[in-house]
Amino acid sequence: MNRTNGGGGANLYALRGYNAALVLDLLRSAGRAGISRLELAERTGLTPQAVSKITARLRDDGLVVEAGRQASTGGKPRISLRLVPDAGHAVGLHLERDELRALIVDLTGAVVGQRRAPLDLGAGAEPVVAVVAREVERLVGGLDGELGAVLGAGVAMPGPLDHTHGVLHRVTGFPEWDGFPLRDALARRLGMPVVLDKDTNAAALGLAVEGEVGSFAYLHLGTGLGAGLVLGGAVHRGARTGAGEFGHQVIQLDGPVCSCGDRGCIEVLCLGAVARGDVGEAARVLGAGAANLVGLLDIDLVLLGGRLVAAEPDRFVWGVGAVLDARAQREGASSPVPVRVASGGEWGVAEGAAQLLLAPLFGRAEA
Repeated sequence: MNRTNGGGGANLYALRGYNAALVLDLLRSAGRAGISRLELAERTGLTPQAVSKITARLRDDGLVVEAGRQASTGGKPRISLRLVPDAGHAVGLHLERDELRALIVDLTGAVVGQRRAPLDLGAGAEPVVAVVAREVERLVGGLDGELGAVLGAGVAMPGPLDHTHGVLHRVTGFPEWDGFPLRDALARRLGMPVVLDKDTNAAALGLAVEGEVGSFAYLHLGTGLGAGLVLGGAVHRGARTGAGEFGHQVIQLDGPVCSCGDRGCIEVLCLGAVARGDVGEAARVLGAGAANLVGLLDIDLVLLGGRLVAAEPDRFVWGVGAVLDARAQREGASSPVPVRVASGGEWGVAEGAAQLLLAPLFGRAEA
């Protein structure tokens, strides 16, 4: 399957210039009403001549069209330009330990198709790659004739992994994946560019692109537990892209054995509490981990997501918030760090995975 040149043929990957990305991002934000060339120049700091050259190239590539004329304020009416959302698309894939969620979005990030299928990460590389390829083929094929160029696929899954090189490490609970070049294997099978990142990083990027500002932590509690960190507006992956292994903080030295091989990790304690039906205890444990992050990083916000949070959102928000409230009172802080459920629901990680492809096009690679 190779759809990177389909339906309109815009060479999106050639549009890597910083100035073009600034213009595209403003066009996307302007929506269907559009924005004039003069406004683009004023808001980017570029000269009107530079903006005219950039927008002419974007129009030639089919990414931009005229949106109409603005009301005159005494001079010649200005022509507004708008982004063409369906000129390009990106696939977002969320590989959980037991399920695959796949979706495709247009240039604005709007979802135009989605699928889900059972998945067994423990089955090994070949069966997993086959399932992913089949579902992407069905997803893209189901919209054949309605798609512009497909930029590629963003893949989000549990870590640890090497985002830079697209190679998995010892995925928690599945050490057999260690060293597997999943990004390149999927790129060959799908016939399109692929970007690989941890599920929590993808979700955090998606949240930042959608408008979350400042420094925040996204905590994902599903079949495992991890964190995506946005610090100073940028996704923090660390020097070896291994940041965010939040679930494997040890908070009980003699606790139960975790799937990572250690004892008393937040993940095993949270999942164990949920399995016993004690959601209050799971939220308290999650809150202890969140309090550690607040103390270490001085973040502004804690966002919660994942299927287990989605099943009991109010109880998790209240439980984590109570721990952070108590910490704030002990420290004499004027107000506790707020806690709420992340937007996007069960598809939030997959939407963030699609942003791994879209965000660089709009100059938002680091949110």
